[in-house]
Amino acid sequence: MKRISQLFVVVCIITSGCSWLGVEDRSDDYLFAKETQVIVLPEKLSPSRLGQIYPIPQLSGGAIQQSSSEVPRPQPISVNTFEQLVKIQKIDEKRWILINNTPSELWPRVRNILNKNGIPSIKADGSEGVIETSWLSYNSDQENEHRFRLIISPGVQLSSTEITVLHQFKPKGENSVSTWPKLSDTDNKEKDMVSFLANELVAQPDYASVSLLAQDIGGVSKVDVINPEVAEPFILVKLPFDRSWASINYSASRGGFSLIDKDRSKGLLLVNYSDEMVEEKSSGIASWFGSESTDDILQANYRILVKVVEDNVEIRVVTLEGDSLDKELALKLLNIVRSNMS
Repeated sequence: MKRISQLFVVVCIITSGCSWLGVEDRSDDYLFAKETQVIVLPEKLSPSRLGQIYPIPQLSGGAIQQSSSEVPRPQPISVNTFEQLVKIQKIDEKRWILINNTPSELWPRVRNILNKNGIPSIKADGSEGVIETSWLSYNSDQENEHRFRLIISPGVQLSSTEITVLHQFKPKGENSVSTWPKLSDTDNKEKDMVSFLANELVAQPDYASVSLLAQDIGGVSKVDVINPEVAEPFILVKLPFDRSWASINYSASRGGFSLIDKDRSKGLLLVNYSDEMVEEKSSGIASWFGSESTDDILQANYRILVKVVEDNVEIRVVTLEGDSLDKELALKLLNIVRSNMS
């Protein structure tokens, strides 16, 4: 009987809350909630400072109303999703770390790496995505002091982050240098810091902290699909032409695209796109029965145009003859190209 009575108490607590034991069931209280007056702030306070804790993002400019009731085929998953999580990339004199996490996830991870390794920071600006270290001394260099500037910003790849490093040194005893150089004073020191950060990020892949107060770290996205109401859609890339050209070349051979020919001086890529190619790669049919015969030569069926407009780069997909595509088809192809840019 004692065991039965104990079991009854436990079941009572779990199922009904048993208010007679001091635990009140409030799960239905919201049904009786009453509307209250809107909070009125004093005249000296501005309501704009309150802001939204979890703002709802605007709809992407690439979304359009479907012209038919047929459910469209889902877009292929970006191949970058399954690639190496952390990698170092370099174009000309610029080097950066690419990682498949958002800046809000990377910000606390990078700060934790610096703190854990005894590298003090004198500036940490989340809105700019900038962390600056204090002047450091190396055992191998007793005559100079060194400092680093880490810039964390949204990557070209979807849901990714890029980390760039700038190095500067000065003789010991001299006053602090107020301005940062455009390029690192010593390439080897920059390379060492980039390698150090990349290795540390690989070593702690399960770091779960996220900065909710810094959702816009490093500024806005570098790449957006723009869908004007009265003009053809395009991809806007807020990067120099060299970086944009390298990224679009990478994307033009993925996600159902095959690169046939290109002319950098004209900003032109001739590509072939096929939905069947996407299905074969996703299902693994090609790997079961061998690759496509070398006798079946792919023919280009679209042009990708890359053009510098002021300080940005615009990317468009048109017919092989250079004519505009139907807006729905153009947006489909542009979103595939954008999803695989890196």
